Amino acid sequence: MANTKYIKPTESELEILQILWTREVATVREVHEELGKIKDVGYTTTLKLMQIMHEKGLVKRDDSIRTHIYQAAVNKEKTQKHLLSKMIDSLFGGSHTQLIIQALGDGNHKASPEELEKIQALLDSLKNQ
Repeated sequence: MANTKYIKPTESELEILQILWTREVATVREVHEELGKIKDVGYTTTLKLMQIMHEKGLVKRDDSIRTHIYQAAVNKEKTQKHLLSKMIDSLFGGSHTQLIIQALGDGNHKASPEELEKIQALLDSLKNQ
């Protein structure tokens, strides 16, 4: 994709990208079956979304055989970083600290001991830089 402008995926497009990032390649039917595990969606809706995503450059499509095979055309980590940066700027006034406090201080979603260990290791490595 030669276009340097970032294309922000919608929530539904992100759900499809998550499936493609996990599976690497999939047909519309396979994506639809995975989506069906988390929400009620029609096959034609999934197909149309994936066609739109192809037009936007979010997915690549191999149409050399009858059943089209799709794969993500955007990098998972770059997409996460971009969306996180936008969220920090818009919701937390650019404060990474406020994001972390909100995420870890939320009583609804407690971090596991393993997650806390990873966070502590990251903090330790950042302190030693």
